Amino acid sequence: MTAHFEYQQTGKSTELNAMGMREMQARAFEKRHSQYLLIKAPPASGKSRALMFLALDKLYQQGLRKAIIAIPQMSIGGSFANTPLSHFGFFKDWEILPQNNLCQMEMDEKSKVQAFKRFMQQPDERILLCTHSTLRFATEQLDATEFNDCLISIDEFHHVSAHEDNKLGERLDKIMQQSNAHIIAMTGSYFRGDAMPILTPEDELKFDTVVYTYYEQLNGYRYLKSIDLGYHFYIGSYFDNALSEVLDLTKKTIIHIPNVNSAESTKNKYDEVDRILDIIGDIVEVDPNTNVFTLKTVTGELLKVADLVNDDPEVRSKTLAYLRNIKQADEMDIIIALNMAKEGFDWTFCEHALTIGYRSSLTEVVQIIGRATRDCIGKTSARFTNLIAQPDAENEDVKNAVNNLLKAITLSLLMEQVLAPNITFRRRSEVTENETLPVGTVIVDDTVQRPSDRVMKILNGGKEEIMAALLQQETKAIMTNDVAPETLSEVLLPQVIKQRYPDLNEQEIEQVQVGMLQAMTIGQLGGVVNGEDLPEDAVIDGVAEPSGEYVVNKQFVKMGERFINIEKLDLDLIQAINPFQNAYEILSKSVTPEMLKTIQSVASVSKIAMTEQEALMLWQRIQDFMRKNNKEPSLTANYPLEKRMAEAIIWLRNEKRKRLSQEQ
Repeated sequence: MTAHFEYQQTGKSTELNAMGMREMQARAFEKRHSQYLLIKAPPASGKSRALMFLALDKLYQQGLRKAIIAIPQMSIGGSFANTPLSHFGFFKDWEILPQNNLCQMEMDEKSKVQAFKRFMQQPDERILLCTHSTLRFATEQLDATEFNDCLISIDEFHHVSAHEDNKLGERLDKIMQQSNAHIIAMTGSYFRGDAMPILTPEDELKFDTVVYTYYEQLNGYRYLKSIDLGYHFYIGSYFDNALSEVLDLTKKTIIHIPNVNSAESTKNKYDEVDRILDIIGDIVEVDPNTNVFTLKTVTGELLKVADLVNDDPEVRSKTLAYLRNIKQADEMDIIIALNMAKEGFDWTFCEHALTIGYRSSLTEVVQIIGRATRDCIGKTSARFTNLIAQPDAENEDVKNAVNNLLKAITLSLLMEQVLAPNITFRRRSEVTENETLPVGTVIVDDTVQRPSDRVMKILNGGKEEIMAALLQQETKAIMTNDVAPETLSEVLLPQVIKQRYPDLNEQEIEQVQVGMLQAMTIGQLGGVVNGEDLPEDAVIDGVAEPSGEYVVNKQFVKMGERFINIEKLDLDLIQAINPFQNAYEILSKSVTPEMLKTIQSVASVSKIAMTEQEALMLWQRIQDFMRKNNKEPSLTANYPLEKRMAEAIIWLRNEKRKRLSQEQ
């Protein structure tokens, strides 16, 4: 399957204003007085520098005492290096004192926490950079009120969760409740449902949001003209022709090898690297200072290859240091990685992100795509390829799942939340009389048998793991809708629960079993209970009997289970299925900027509450806006009136389509 995107190359997204801000950064700066700000923008859009502008304004114009920036891992700390912003028109340069850049200091976590606490006590030190981990441990030792008049900024915010096991999310909630701290959250993958909500609904409502989509970013690039998304399936080992077929040695490529626990993995990551090197060519030399390989291909080309799978700290640090200082395209050709080279990794010249093995997280997929979508001279196209073992399913099922994946990825590039809301369980005795419960809440009647804390924790935090274990059973082939549901509910599911949680007694196993069946019955495709559509504001009362319509169908299709209303979007992006040696590829229709707009409209129309009278009243304003600005109002605008006008356009177009179809 290949999705093709084309863009206009206006250069708008990379142009600087009078203060040195790009388009996205200027949009974020308009919200600089917000106490809580969520920035949703794709990789390479300039989120790091946007944070610099915002933090400096809050420190020197709004009177805040300190700015704390937290990133997921030390290796991406270079994005926040000292920057002479005043050279481009801003009033202040970005500078972090060496002792407060905890991402460049060789010390253990305990020492970093002590450095964090020291920083908080120094009135003249304003900015600190640390990892999410350091922030979490430091906040556990500090009272929430100590963050009064401070800014806390969290990069790659999708790492934070409202789940009780996510201590950083728990601490952030406490700081918001008990201090006047300002919060800036930044992410390119804000998708509810990958595991748990990022914020509680109550906290999320407090945030102002800045949205900048892939469409806006890429449409404003100078050089990058198109991006292709491809899903390729194979039988046997990916070393048997499949990898060599999709690996274009003329493209600057990041190869992500499969997780060792996946079906595609050989279980020996170092052997996989060696076999990939053999496919590329013969080793000519290995630079002892960088551990970078030089390989000679069958055509005589010399390629430089970096191995980030090797987890020896000394070797990896040399390689990363070399990669951070790349200035020219010919300094690197291929990077082989496992858990590295994803979010925050910046190799501007990358043209092809080749991922081997199925990725169940849409967040991870979008982050990987972002590695190839940097704009640079000489790069006119970018590509994402996912090489996957052919699922144990009918080709039609796989085709439908691929279409769902393409729709989900496309919507994700538009910063739409496409994943189903998380299903949570609450004891009836813990729910107050007038409490408003979020969508997906299951109330368990505990008047007769009270589920233990252990059972509730499993139901609210272990459903995905149980489902994954269920799908990995040798008997997974029989888990289709053609088999009596009793086989699943009475045999396979209890076995998995016992194996995974041997400490549970029989009553607890039964409670987890019934809760899992309830969650599966509700489903992850927009919510289905006993075959009927679940209203958006529904709360399930009690534990219903299973209907037999379980969403545990066939391996590859499981990612589609978690997309909310994706199947209800009337979009067919599949063009053809073509032979692909021992497997096949599914080709999609070309997705142009116009189609991106159409997809956004289709996804948005169901969320727009509007009357014909209001739409017609807005029409004159819309015409005035278009004459003045030479563009249509935007759904991602900061201004409520402009967003409402954009919604009116979508509503009117949809009404027109409906009336035309009725006339036919």
